[in-house]
Amino acid sequence: MRTLRLAAVAAAALLLLTGCSTAASDADPTATSDASASAEPQLEGELTVFAAASLKTAFDELATQFEAENPGVTVNPISYDGSSTLATQIIEGASVDVFASADEKNMQKVVDADLATDPELFATNVLTLVTPVGNPGGVTGLADLANADLTVVLCAAEVPCGAASATLLENAGVTASVDSYEQNVTAVLTKVASGEADAGLVYVTDAATTDEVETVETEGADAVVNRYPIVALTGAPDSEVAAAFVAFVLSDTGRSVLSGLGFGAP
Repeated sequence: MRTLRLAAVAAAALLLLTGCSTAASDADPTATSDASASAEPQLEGELTVFAAASLKTAFDELATQFEAENPGVTVNPISYDGSSTLATQIIEGASVDVFASADEKNMQKVVDADLATDPELFATNVLTLVTPVGNPGGVTGLADLANADLTVVLCAAEVPCGAASATLLENAGVTASVDSYEQNVTAVLTKVASGEADAGLVYVTDAATTDEVETVETEGADAVVNRYPIVALTGAPDSEVAAAFVAFVLSDTGRSVLSGLGFGAP
């Protein structure tokens, strides 16, 4: 009898150990997973971005998505302006994490000042001729911009959209009768949309942001392409957040947002 009782106790002990082992094994994956998840570093900090005026709609959306994916990050209101103006401000000491330019020329100024290295292209854009709704000036093409009876606005030459406009008009053999040169493409669009101007040249992406302008077929525009580079500045106050935002813009998500707004691939 004593032998039987000892065998029964041993069997019970074995079952208890097996059960504990199984329970621990079942619990371990979850515990490990939870520990790993809690150990993952959370991106935290502030982000200051300078971006070309033509990127406003795209970067406002990208900033919102980036913040949603990184709750510990605050994206400060993005500064939008002509790329030449932004480049100058950066060179003069503005505290900025990320710079996105509408052309490579103005980005190169920042690189040459030893404030950035290895910018990456993330989008392209082309120009289109726009008029107020109803096209009161009867504009039919680039040649009409030479008509002194029309009010014509263009971007200033130092701004990417201005340089592209000059090339486009030169290729077309047109000497435009320009009434005013604007600091950025948004200002050109605003003047045409409000009816202050009969015609202007803006990026196709800008024209698509409002129903207050009409586009006119712009021959030769596809041959004048602006390429957009982006970079995390070497002196970025928050370099980790800056690098993460650049990677986000270059990601499939960023590409989807940009293409959805009419930007071409780099």
